[in-house]
Amino acid sequence: MAPPRKHDTDVILDAARTLVLRDGPRAASVAAIADASGAPVGTLYHRFGNRNGVLTAAWIRALERFQSRVLAAAAKNEDPLEAGVAMSAASITFGRECQEDAKLLLNLRVSDLLDGAPDTEFRERLATMNAPLIEELHRVTLGVYGSTGPRETDAVSRAIVDLPYATLRRHAHAEAMPDWLDADIAAATRTLLTVRP
Repeated sequence: MAPPRKHDTDVILDAARTLVLRDGPRAASVAAIADASGAPVGTLYHRFGNRNGVLTAAWIRALERFQSRVLAAAAKNEDPLEAGVAMSAASITFGRECQEDAKLLLNLRVSDLLDGAPDTEFRERLATMNAPLIEELHRVTLGVYGSTGPRETDAVSRAIVDLPYATLRRHAHAEAMPDWLDADIAAATRTLLTVRP
């Protein structure tokens, strides 16, 4: 296999993701990723710095794909309740359309990316990435309940974050997610958001 060109970062990240999902994070060494992707070891070190850099890039790419779908769903709905329902359903759509990325987010912990070492830059980047989602959750909470108190915030998080997360975790390793799942999750989210905490 010819080495990937400079713009073929996705080939490298796909190889890293496959190794992690098949054999676990420790199997995704720089040498193994280079072998699986066809990229020279030197290219990986130059582009990503080390193994953690490759895994972090694959994980961040998956998170960006997830967030782009959820934020787009929220943006299409001015009504806070409908935005919340759409965000929840978009999580399931992400799991269906990007199944390997969903598995990576579900199975690779931040501590796996950092080998347990603190990384202020990564955590700051993650906080920056998550800020728009937190803003949307805040908008839904205020719009649905008229308050952003701890109980209301927790109720919205259960409906929009926890419910689809648990559902994706249950169905992530199936060959395909059931066709009815999107509608069921949307309906369940709507029910949860219309019950006053």
